Order: sequence, then C-alpha cells, then structure tokens
Amino acid sequence: MNNRQRTLETKIFGCPDRIPLSPGSGRELTMNRWWSEGLPKDVGPLKYAYRQAGGVLEFNNPNPVSLLINYKMIPQFEEKIIEKKERSQIVQDWKGNICEISNEFTVKHLRTAVGLVTRRWVKCPVENREDWKAMMKRYDSNATERLPKNIQDLIEPLKNRTNYLQPYFNGPYWQLREWLGFEGLSMMFYDDPALVKDMIAFWEDYVLRLMERLFEVVIPDGIEINEDMAYKQMSMLSPDMVREFLLPTWKRWGNAIRKAGVPIYNVDSDGYVGELIPLWIEAGINCNGPMEVAAGNDIVKFRKEFGKEMAYTGGVDKRLIAKGGIHIEQEIERLRPVIEDGGFIPGCDHAIPHDVSLNNYVYYVKLLAKETGWL
Repeated sequence: MNNRQRTLETKIFGCPDRIPLSPGSGRELTMNRWWSEGLPKDVGPLKYAYRQAGGVLEFNNPNPVSLLINYKMIPQFEEKIIEKKERSQIVQDWKGNICEISNEFTVKHLRTAVGLVTRRWVKCPVENREDWKAMMKRYDSNATERLPKNIQDLIEPLKNRTNYLQPYFNGPYWQLREWLGFEGLSMMFYDDPALVKDMIAFWEDYVLRLMERLFEVVIPDGIEINEDMAYKQMSMLSPDMVREFLLPTWKRWGNAIRKAGVPIYNVDSDGYVGELIPLWIEAGINCNGPMEVAAGNDIVKFRKEFGKEMAYTGGVDKRLIAKGGIHIEQEIERLRPVIEDGGFIPGCDHAIPHDVSLNNYVYYVKLLAKETGWL
C-alpha cells in the first residue's frame, strides 16, 4: 500500500498493511536540542530515529503533492513593532492583533509555529459591528489568490497522488476567536449574540464556497477543521451553546463534504473533548485529534463509549515520552487495544516538546514502529 491507501484504510477502520508511522516531530527548541545531541542536520528526526531503531522500510512518499486553500485574510495587516520596552515589546501581528511579547521573540513567532510564545493581549481587530464590516472585506472567497497560481498543472498529479491529501480550514469558533480574542468572543456570546450569529453565517458561507472551488479541482481524502475550543477539563463553550451556535455550520459543511465524496471529516481541537465528541459525530465528523492526554482525554475510554463512529490521531502522552524507558513502554501498552481495534494513528498529542531527549525519541519511535507494523 502507498501512504494514501494506508492512511485511509486506517481511518475508516479498514485493513491497512501497516498503520502510518506518525510519532510527531519537534519545534525550534526541540530541534536545537536534538542537533546538539547528535541528530544530523541533513536528516529528518523521524527517518533518523526509525533507522536507529533498525527500520529498513521506506515510509516517505517519494513524490508528495499538496493543495492548500488560502482561506486567510487578504490583505493581511502589517507586522510591526509599536513600542519597544526594556524586556518586552508591543507588536501588531498579521491578523491585526496588538499584543505584548518578550524581546527574545520576534513578530515571526506569532506567524509560524516555530515555538511557543507567551503574550499579553492588548487589542483584537474586531470589537464591534463597525470593525466587523471592515474585516469582512478581507475575505473574498472568489479572489484568484485563494488557489495556487499553478493550479492547472496540479490537477493531473493530484488525481494520481499516492499521499494522503487533507486541506484544512478554520472552524467558526476558532475563526471568531481570532477576530475577537477569547475574552471578547466569550462576552459577545452574551452581549450581542446576533452579531456572533452573523459572523458565523458569513464564515459558514465563505468556507463552503472555498470547498466548492476545491472540489472543482480535486476530491481530497479528508477535510480538516481547526477548532481549538476546550480547556483541560471542559469545552470553552457549553454543549448547549455549541448546539445552538456551531452545530448547524458543522452539519452543513459535513453534508457538502459527504456529497462531494470526501471520506474523512476531521476536527482538530486541544483540551478535553469528551463532551464535544457526541456533537461532532452528530455533525458527521468522523476523525479527531490530537487527543491531548494531559487534558484528561482517555482514548481507550472514548473507544468504548463512542465505538467506531470516531477515529483518532495523536493520543500519546508527551510527558511520558520525556520520562523515557518503562514510562514509554507503559504508555504504548495502554494504547495497544485501540491500535489493534483500528481507526487510530498514534502519535504525540502535540509537537514533541524540548524536554524529550533524542535517545528517548528514538526509543519511542522504535516502540511505535513495532506496534504499527514497521518493525
């Protein structure tokens, strides 16, 4: 099987020859540590760890082809430093947020996930209906820039792809939080629910139109919705409010995704998602990650509770990867029933943190490779 077939078969509870080997990799600080501990800079960490563990199979796709839809605002805000202090700086990011960050970072750290940046929010770009009217103008679903310039050259390679293709969009909660900020959105649900519903309706139509443009070019293997909306113990929005404000949008998107023939409808959310999974299933969503263990997600319990209506990715406790040895062994043992049951691609429940040594990463990859059929 190729990567595409293997991933699809796993997610639909089919019969893959092997489960995809997807342990996760590190951000900037993690990579700096691994390079200092002997990882060659010209070799990816997964390939290095797998070979060190004795793996001989080829797991990388030799000719990957991708297609990302540019759903972000056009034009973006100017990234700039507004005020420089002794230890911190006030900056504006590309989304229009004004926030305070340490001088050890630059504005680029707010654009890309090279590392984790603690920030103090000063102002978000949307605070009222007038701000919203201005923001709407940055989201033209018919703009030519939404699709790659070489889209015609990609059509044939996309049809004949051997890698799993899963474009992504922000979900309604995630996107409104980017415009309003977490506190601003939470307050607006009560202070001006009509405006919240207007914004959600706009985003629903906008993403649906982008999906239609995507499906005219290729039917992907999955569509992923970014919807970080949970704390350590509960959702950021009550299930009743989720049902009122968000579920109709998820359902409408799900209907379009199924009608187009896309088999996987995936949602990504940090935090504890146990009370959200039934709503996602109702919306037609059939895959979820990263299953953050520190937030209380128990994938073994979820499989017993929700059966094969939901597949999962992630679910390996990064804290135990850092501890190494028997702790990693026990974690893989805990997950074995779900791995064997199907519908699960195990991996770190986020990017590998920098407290994981290169040796522990290699051992973790070795154990995961054995469980997934690569060793």
